[in-house]
Amino acid sequence: MFTGIVTDIGRIEAAEQRGDLRLRIACSYDMGSVELGASIACSGVCLTVVDKGDDWFAVDVSAESVARTAPGMWAQGARLNLERALRIGDELGGHIVTGHVDGIGEVEGVLEVGGSTKLTIVAGEEVAPYIAAKGSIALDGVSLTVNEVENLSDGVRFAINIIPHTAQQSNFSAVAPGRKLNIEIDILARYLGRMMELRR
Repeated sequence: MFTGIVTDIGRIEAAEQRGDLRLRIACSYDMGSVELGASIACSGVCLTVVDKGDDWFAVDVSAESVARTAPGMWAQGARLNLERALRIGDELGGHIVTGHVDGIGEVEGVLEVGGSTKLTIVAGEEVAPYIAAKGSIALDGVSLTVNEVENLSDGVRFAINIIPHTAQQSNFSAVAPGRKLNIEIDILARYLGRMMELRR
């Protein structure tokens, strides 16, 4: 489990296909406190640490994970939002995030509003029923609040605000139209949706 509060920005130093995709990710974590087998969310994807050094860790990304996540995000040199797993007693500053991607959105518009950045995002029908105004959503692993929602014939358009602190602490500092984002819907919405499906 995670909270959607980014604690580091990692950079993919190496990507090697060896059955699964092996990534070596540079970070500023104290890797002495990270055990092999620990979970780290990488831009919203829960991955297992399989090797580590003083300032890096390695993960294996399955073909399923590659297929379900934003295209190009696993390329060498890419920057990733990182979050270590929630521990009992930690502050829950965002919302409960599982590290499972439900869909991919595309940034349609970027607008500076005051000191913040308003992003308009378009996503498909697989996530559309689960996005609600003033609800929570994780985009590339960042916990955010949905401000506006518009239904589309083939999906949904929604808007969120990125405050300057969030932009500086994540890879949203240079977000531009056309960028693809990993979407994780709120876990409560996921279970409510399943309950409604079974009632039909």
